[in-house]
Amino acid sequence: MKSVDEQLEVIKRGAVEIIQEDELKEKLKKSIKEKKPLIIKAGFDPSAPDIHLGHTVLLRKMKHFQDLGHKVYFLIGDFTGRIGDPSGQSKTRSRLSKEEVIQNARTYEKQIFNVLDSIKTNIVFNSSWCDKLTINDLIDLASRYTVARMLERDDFLNRYKNDIPISISEFLYPLIQGYDSCVLEADVELGGTDQKFNLLVARDLQRDVGQEPQVVITMPLLVGTDGVNKMSKSLNNYIGIEEKPNEMFGKIMSISDDLMINYYELLTDEPVDKIKKDIKEGHLHPMKAKGNLAKIIVAKYRGRHEADKAAASFESVFSKKEVPQDIPIIKLEIDRIDILSLMKKANLAPSSSEAKRLLAQGAVTVDGKKITEPKASVSIDKKGCVIKVGKIRFAKIVKA
Repeated sequence: MKSVDEQLEVIKRGAVEIIQEDELKEKLKKSIKEKKPLIIKAGFDPSAPDIHLGHTVLLRKMKHFQDLGHKVYFLIGDFTGRIGDPSGQSKTRSRLSKEEVIQNARTYEKQIFNVLDSIKTNIVFNSSWCDKLTINDLIDLASRYTVARMLERDDFLNRYKNDIPISISEFLYPLIQGYDSCVLEADVELGGTDQKFNLLVARDLQRDVGQEPQVVITMPLLVGTDGVNKMSKSLNNYIGIEEKPNEMFGKIMSISDDLMINYYELLTDEPVDKIKKDIKEGHLHPMKAKGNLAKIIVAKYRGRHEADKAAASFESVFSKKEVPQDIPIIKLEIDRIDILSLMKKANLAPSSSEAKRLLAQGAVTVDGKKITEPKASVSIDKKGCVIKVGKIRFAKIVKA
């Protein structure tokens, strides 16, 4: 096992905060002395079926702990997922059904091993102990925290001040997440910066039951492709780890240069300082650096061969202005269709409002001709036409 300092160097990469670092050092010293791995916990509520690059920030930190010889628990919050995490929410989340949670959880189980070691990963579902809680257990748990303490949390306080409802179940969420840490006797819990309150609640609950409090390590929230908001499927600014290689590659190439450096640090093990220095001194062009980043990420999740093909396709589309050869072909039995319906049928926009936004931005062309008018229509024949949205999304429309 590596020394404390060597482990800390790995653990601290990309981390925002460690509470408390001196406690972590002591835990690592004890772990080395007793040859006993630390228990590392990270929880994921299966609120959506797909894992995207934002999720992998935590998964990669879990993998770091695995590589250091510690015991990692990937906790699927199938119980808490039915409540909905209030972190960063301006209103109460819609509750998921048990069936939705179970289906999403199955997808998580399959996808996480793109990052984690399947042999070294312990997958647990918090319903396995939370479903056994009695009403007396819940009352006891609720009695361990005050409403005043809950309102120290910014998102709760803001909603309270603005007369926006807060459900009692939302108060239970951080308590149950903390209870999970007590059950697992976690030494370290990982979470995004928006999870800090929940993670600290666990430290208090562990002290209450006579356990040594867990160390909290917060990781940054990966900014999405829009360059502004946290990566999220609901905001359509995400890069899914099971997306088509060309889509993944193109989306990464669309991010800003500043965001590229952030992605290097959080999503790869590349020497970030050297990359920044090479760009600053003119030894490495930002576009080349971004292409390298895209190849690394696509290769990680879709394979080296697919990454090379995606890079070649990107080069042909952007440098040679060619249309990719593997674009989807949409067959329609009509002679003419309005542009909004066409974009939705071709899966180039999820809704009419999004399609209108793309048109207004000048992001839509048909056979190279820009279309901005939402009332425009497109004729369809056997020869077909190519619709392009943004820089990387294409579809060929032909008469059936």
